[in-house]
Amino acid sequence: MPKKRHTAEQIIGKLREAEVLLSQGRTTPEVCKQIGISEQTYYRWRKEYGGLRLDQAKRLKELERENVRLKKLVADQALDMSILKEVASGNF
Repeated sequence: MPKKRHTAEQIIGKLREAEVLLSQGRTTPEVCKQIGISEQTYYRWRKEYGGLRLDQAKRLKELERENVRLKKLVADQALDMSILKEVASGNF
């Protein structure tokens, strides 16, 4: 069974639905089964997205993508610098 990727909007919607069901007295395993996720996924989502609004979740994902891009740039720059130092020192 292939993994299903959920968007931030879908995750927040499912967490809100789970909160409503839990407030009605249902247990966590029942709620997870009803919304179609595992308990582990529910707790991981709640840890990452709990209390976030939709616009905040979108901004979080944008920042994560930008952070990955910047880390790649720094790694490339560090590699270039080390190559230049090696060439400048004359160790061919």
